[in-house]
Amino acid sequence: MRVSIAAVGRLSRSPETELVGDYLKRAGASGKALGLTPVDLIEVEARKPGKPAEAEALAAAIGDGAFIIACDERGKALTSRALADRMATLRDRGERRLVFVIGGADGLDPAFVDRAHDTLAFGPQTWPHALVRAMLAEQVYRAVTILAGSPYHRD
Repeated sequence: MRVSIAAVGRLSRSPETELVGDYLKRAGASGKALGLTPVDLIEVEARKPGKPAEAEALAAAIGDGAFIIACDERGKALTSRALADRMATLRDRGERRLVFVIGGADGLDPAFVDRAHDTLAFGPQTWPHALVRAMLAEQVYRAVTILAGSPYHRD
């Protein structure tokens, strides 16, 4: 199963950008044996301002047939192990592509969240978008290591 993170906006050179790249590279390498590869980042820019335009750009970049998990403050708060189990279940049932989606500065369009297959929250706090990308990339990597039986994750 191919795993992607789709996000509104492009990050400039920053520590968060380096973290995202490092974790996605690690997840892709570790996930090969598990059927979870490659892991990539899709960055989109909306042609107009606002959530609906961002949702349109995200939908166009993602395309059809992907299982979408929308990152949303009202989403499901999962443990790292539960996220790993969710990814394994999707892979095992034959999903070909899993996309985690991060909205713009004002979040995701509610209609986009409603169309998503699932949601994921990083708690009730508000996080900078660059940091959310890094946290999500780390959690994808952690999920892969959990499924691989690596000692990286400790319960």
